[in-house]
Amino acid sequence: MRITFLGTGTSTGVPVIACECDVCRSSRLPGSKNRRLRVSALLSWEDEEGAKNVIIDTGPDFRQQMVRYRVQRLDAVLYTHYHADHLHGLDDIRIFCFRKRGPMPVYAGDETLKRIRVVYDYMFRKKTEGGAVASLDLNEINGKFELFGKTIEPIDVWHGSTRVICYRIGDFAFCTDCSRLPPEAKERLTGLDTLVLGALRPKPHSTHMSIEEATAAAQELNPRQTYFVHMAHEVDHETVNATLPDGIQLAYDGLTLEL
Repeated sequence: MRITFLGTGTSTGVPVIACECDVCRSSRLPGSKNRRLRVSALLSWEDEEGAKNVIIDTGPDFRQQMVRYRVQRLDAVLYTHYHADHLHGLDDIRIFCFRKRGPMPVYAGDETLKRIRVVYDYMFRKKTEGGAVASLDLNEINGKFELFGKTIEPIDVWHGSTRVICYRIGDFAFCTDCSRLPPEAKERLTGLDTLVLGALRPKPHSTHMSIEEATAAAQELNPRQTYFVHMAHEVDHETVNATLPDGIQLAYDGLTLEL
């Protein structure tokens, strides 16, 4: 399975609008690892029918990410939660629906599905003028499920008071936007080869793990390798990466892993 980090930034992205801090200025330089679109990852693998592409979250940068990384097809979407920086690029799914000539399978918790039906109500009307809207096949997550030959294991964590779904696929897990891992989640996130974990900034935050808290959580879970995502502009890639223990590092936009 291949993992492509389409975005590794927090809800503001980096550079932040109207900010001239050192990190935001450096993020504008070619090749800077401080430049961060909103969090999303593309999972690619082969099943008996051929290549499959599954995306985790469609934030406001979804269109830009698809164009930047030249994604030619999309077969399903997994949502972690309903916040705008993870959901509000959904309209651009329609291009892939047109190409596949059918609905896009979407997997999410009940709160996220409710939000989709409200925010994107026009997608569910019997007739929309012009007809150029995405067609969605909504699937509520209620435990493990099979997707193109892979077992997808949802794991609930807490983002302040909001439930967020982590996804474990074999020895890989993607766990963004969390401030607390309940005991059951910790049990189900052991024995990993690769963990992706949200780590907002050095300073503590009420709904996200800090760099220090995420480091402690990663060391407790003890995967072979951990990559931090959802970083704010308080995080300079080179400076912070150099302080992290062995087996833990910051991800960056465009990083690709072969698992």
